Amino acid sequence: MVSRPRRIADVPRPSAALPSAVPFALAITLVLTACSGGVQGKPGASGVRDPYFPKLGNGGYDVTHYGLTLSYDPATKRLNGTAEITAKATQDLSAFNLDLEGLDVDEVTVGSEGEGADARWNRAGHELTVRPHDDLDKGDTFRTTVRYSGTPETLTDPDGSEEGWLRTADGALALGEPTGSMTWFPGNHHPSDKASYDIKVTVPEGLRAVSNGELKDETTLNGRTTATWHIAEPMASYVATVAIGRYDITRSTTKNGLPVIVAVDPTQAEASKQVLASIPEVMEWEEANFGPYPFSSTGAIVDREEDAGYALETQNRPVFPGAPDTEFLVHELAHQWYGDSVTPRTWRDMWLNEGFATYAEWLWQEDHDGDTADEIFNSLYKGDYYDDPELNEAVWAFPPAKPSSAAHLSDSPVYERGAMVLHKIRQTVGDDTFHDIIGGWAAAHRHGNADTADFTAYVEKSAPDADFGAIWKDWLYGEGKPAKP
Repeated sequence: MVSRPRRIADVPRPSAALPSAVPFALAITLVLTACSGGVQGKPGASGVRDPYFPKLGNGGYDVTHYGLTLSYDPATKRLNGTAEITAKATQDLSAFNLDLEGLDVDEVTVGSEGEGADARWNRAGHELTVRPHDDLDKGDTFRTTVRYSGTPETLTDPDGSEEGWLRTADGALALGEPTGSMTWFPGNHHPSDKASYDIKVTVPEGLRAVSNGELKDETTLNGRTTATWHIAEPMASYVATVAIGRYDITRSTTKNGLPVIVAVDPTQAEASKQVLASIPEVMEWEEANFGPYPFSSTGAIVDREEDAGYALETQNRPVFPGAPDTEFLVHELAHQWYGDSVTPRTWRDMWLNEGFATYAEWLWQEDHDGDTADEIFNSLYKGDYYDDPELNEAVWAFPPAKPSSAAHLSDSPVYERGAMVLHKIRQTVGDDTFHDIIGGWAAAHRHGNADTADFTAYVEKSAPDADFGAIWKDWLYGEGKPAKP
């Protein structure tokens, strides 16, 4: 962390941003030279040094809750927002950062709940640096309120896909993996900082706003419809979503009473009807394999294929580009355990999301008269799983636990070879112990964060008499195709 002793409260300040004519570096110098001694606070880090996105996220605090109040009109493409961010200081703070891409900041206040004082702030790229009126002490719970507006951006991932705020045929769709959530609300946008949410969205009458969690209220007044969604369980910001459009929303329950909320674009209703009706069956099967479901509702959002082009495991209800097939549904719902509840500590640990969800597909096929997991594994190893030889070869491009760059976080080794690691564990310990491991792993890190080292340690502890050295060396971290299947 950068240490710059100062006490902002000792110097005069405006109640908004520094004048544009004052360079940021000069402004910092003026603040430093005006300080008195005996200062305790220092700025929080502007990034958590993620291996692939080092400037993503921020240090010095832990967010516990986001209260987002949004208003969006597709005709003007304008978003107006207020973000109330409740956090706990993890160090003495004189300043801290939030991630926010684009959008105009109108006002920032910082204080205890219900009592906010105007704060100084400055923008540099996607970093919104906030300087509270008074230093924050380690352990303090504080609320930052940011009022902002503008036209939210669509970002291009390192792999070339689009994320962020995607404009659709009749509204918008917010998708956040890995960095897109900072295009529609300010926050600590790294998966290592999870929080509960309340998301309130106002849209023109005739449109619906769908988000994560449970719908607590929906009202229409003066040509505007407002929906309020509540997410009680911790959620990483990259799996937060808002879908705005002409959705048909249906509600049902599973056998054990879990609410199922499904939102479907009318153009996809007929094509997706049958597979979406299988959600209760899929959930029952996944609970039998992975343990108790970690959230208070489930479901899906089905949009037009051209609106996104890929699915995402948004918490509670995954987003699909057009009608999914059953295995696609199995994959994204499995992420609710592996990725949404047990969330990677860094983006290097993506295989703990995708390898598990891919292996869920293999298990589903095995249990529903398809190929066995062993047959799929052997086909991948032999190189005849795909019709395209290049796709078969791509499985061995890099180790699943060491993606070659941010551009390859969603490549085949993270998915298929990650699943192959799990199958090697299963072959080593047997079916009973393997199912204990995958269910126990989800329970041990429920609503938390974990990395690859946590997983290997958990596996070794769960089967102390087994030797996993070759699996870790050759399959998890090894370059190229292992010599033996």
